[in-house]
Amino acid sequence: MSAHKKLPIFSSYDKNSTFYDEIFSEKQEVRNIYKTLFNLFSEYKIDDFQQLNEKAKTSFLNQGITFQVYNEKDVQEQVFPFDLFPRIISAKEWSHIETGALQRSKALNLFLTDLYSKKQIIKDGIVPLDMISSSENYLKEMNGLEVPGGIYNHISGTDLIKHSDGEYYVLEDNIRCPSGVSYVISNRDALKRNLFGAFKHYPAYTVDNYAENLLGIMESVKPTGVDNPTCVVITPGIYNSAYYEHSYLAKAMGIELVEGRDLFVENDFVYMKTIYGPKKVDVIYRRIDDEFIDPLQFNPKSVLGVPGLFQAYKKGNVCLVNAPGTGVADDKAIYTFMPKIIKYYLDEDPILNNVHTYHCSDPKEMDYVVNNIDKLVIKPVDESGGYGISIGSKLTKKEIEAVKKVIQAHPRKYIAQPIMSLSTHATYIDETEDFEPRHVDLRTFTLLGQDKEFVLKGGLTRVALKRGNLIVNSSQGGGSKDTWVLKK
Repeated sequence: MSAHKKLPIFSSYDKNSTFYDEIFSEKQEVRNIYKTLFNLFSEYKIDDFQQLNEKAKTSFLNQGITFQVYNEKDVQEQVFPFDLFPRIISAKEWSHIETGALQRSKALNLFLTDLYSKKQIIKDGIVPLDMISSSENYLKEMNGLEVPGGIYNHISGTDLIKHSDGEYYVLEDNIRCPSGVSYVISNRDALKRNLFGAFKHYPAYTVDNYAENLLGIMESVKPTGVDNPTCVVITPGIYNSAYYEHSYLAKAMGIELVEGRDLFVENDFVYMKTIYGPKKVDVIYRRIDDEFIDPLQFNPKSVLGVPGLFQAYKKGNVCLVNAPGTGVADDKAIYTFMPKIIKYYLDEDPILNNVHTYHCSDPKEMDYVVNNIDKLVIKPVDESGGYGISIGSKLTKKEIEAVKKVIQAHPRKYIAQPIMSLSTHATYIDETEDFEPRHVDLRTFTLLGQDKEFVLKGGLTRVALKRGNLIVNSSQGGGSKDTWVLKK
């Protein structure tokens, strides 16, 4: 056995990071909130912890906790990378995050309600008409519809980073089909199995109550006249990158996981095929994009959706969670208007900070962007999973010129933001067999229903496992950590 493997963990940790380190202070001392946890972990030698890490990975593999990565050549299924050193958020810090995430979700719901009805925010000149009409996710078919319970974004994912100033900033809002909550719960289960003793020292909130709250939200927006709604989760199928999550949530809620072929519409009502005959379905948590939910209404080539589903929805005979057309509000070009949207609908100042954003569709802002790409992050407005992002400081001169041409050819499709200093967190790295600082963000999950609301006390802390990488998405090689929100 090498001498390195006999060393205690953290023995080669770089405490001189130029970024905000959540474990170590500027004086290179362990922050108070982590002292007990740090001491517990420091009892491990590197080889002991490596064995524990391998055990956790094997556990994830055996449970099928995977995701799929799409590249130019093929599709690869991988075990979701999980780091055993948890992130801790104090009660005070979480209160700020939670109230801010809830504020944004409520404002976005009011924005969508207005956008598909009176459009008053456009008439008042707060949000430009062309910003809405040019959005690929604006669904004109939703105009004039009254959605069940008045809720569009039943499920919202808010992506936050902790900047070098110690403050949280929202990177983006996700209200189409935000994913990742199943990994939050799986991470907690894995940590309890491998390091149960650590929980005795920290009064952390449970994350196991998400499924029951999600089911309660779904049942709250049942169609009029329905007493005991039948709820289902619809998935594109086993080859979808988030299929594990679809199946996990359906099982956790005790409801059926279905594909489009399992449902049919008759007389504008939706039914599920069962061995006992058709069963009416009232609420559908959909994990299928708008374009594919109904081949009669949208993409006629879709084999994922249900013919006639949108007509049943228009008639108020079924509720879709989230509502079609919500994607217009998580268009990254709309993100810039969030402070104004919050003020307009709630008459409140934003609780959580926005990152300054440049619209490439604005000629003046476009001019700044193309001349300062090396200082900016360029993002497509309608992509997810970290795809299409260019970090200017990582690009060669040739690559910068290529990005310029892409932006100039499709200015509405791109926004730019300053390169933010994401905080770092101690993360076990297989290659070096020790802990190193890695950049992290946080996705919170907010639920809205009819007279119901819920924010999961804990979230998905995503980790950029590659040294120096700022993109944390699993599709880009990222992993995750358990997130402990303390009760006091």
